[in-house]
Amino acid sequence: MAEIQLFAARPENETRASDSAWRRLDAPRAGRPDTDGVALFNRLCLSAADDNEASYEDGCGAGHGAGQGAGHGTGDAAAREASALRSALVERYLATVDAVAVGGRAPAAWRPLFQYRRHPGVRPAQFALAGVNAHVGHDLPLATVDLCRARGCEPAELETAFALAGDALALLVERIGDEVQAGPDTLRVGDPLTHLLGSWNLERALEAAWSSARVLWGLREVPPLAEEFRERMDAGVGLVGRCLLTPYG
Repeated sequence: MAEIQLFAARPENETRASDSAWRRLDAPRAGRPDTDGVALFNRLCLSAADDNEASYEDGCGAGHGAGQGAGHGTGDAAAREASALRSALVERYLATVDAVAVGGRAPAAWRPLFQYRRHPGVRPAQFALAGVNAHVGHDLPLATVDLCRARGCEPAELETAFALAGDALALLVERIGDEVQAGPDTLRVGDPLTHLLGSWNLERALEAAWSSARVLWGLREVPPLAEEFRERMDAGVGLVGRCLLTPYG
């Protein structure tokens, strides 16, 4: 079983590890049906990444989320750190996929998506948003702490990188909205699903993720408390994900 660590070790070759993660994310695209909720999330991630890659290489993020405060530049260094953070997110997601593939247990944040991935009553937008919820609420705080440890820096030094990673996730949420509007399942104002999806807010989720990363960093010298906080964070994100996947079909 693939172990999903609280604080991951830094790869020996960070660039090679990042490239490998993105290739692995691309690999399942042809092997799973569109009705598979995990495959749908995977496809949207790749689509948003393809659209966004050029602007993030230039460090041109718009500044969504907790890291958008004044006084933080968006230069090459921040763009590189944002790229490392986004790759770490992919690696954490793939670690979950690997664990489930060999019969392991996904983190609570991801569990609803894997449990309901083939449920006929759950619509594509729900699968996609549940994946983003787990990515932001669980993977992003842990990836931020991992990067702080690898760089030997405080979270505040990665605030702009965190904001740029948030921009990439904002593009993913926009892509979910585009697919809903373009698909045969266009939501009506009175549709209960419209209200369910509208109750989840990326900016608030990013703020919570940033706070969680800072708390985890502050607790790094007290492993039992850090683990307890991580478990509670994981469970809370999983509860939200389960609500997002309420069947409506």
